[in-house]
Amino acid sequence: MGVETTEIARRAVDETGAPASAPRERLDARDLGPPEPLKQTLERLTELGDETVLVQLNDRAPQHLYPKLDDRGYAYGTVELDEAVVTVVWTP
Repeated sequence: MGVETTEIARRAVDETGAPASAPRERLDARDLGPPEPLKQTLERLTELGDETVLVQLNDRAPQHLYPKLDDRGYAYGTVELDEAVVTVVWTP
């Protein structure tokens, strides 16, 4: 993660209540067209361990992702920052 995206991730984790001490994985989906952000987020979540927090940077709130996260039992929060819309996903 670059310095800028590391700071974005930290701010988003702080605002969503995700585990702050957990390892973080970043997925920058800002330049991906639909349905790639959804597809890549779900694929990445299946590859990560339960202790890792996924930080997705996007140019919009991932509305179609939320029901899929609910179905799979993930906790999540979305924060709109100047740089990106950031969705943080973790296992409760």
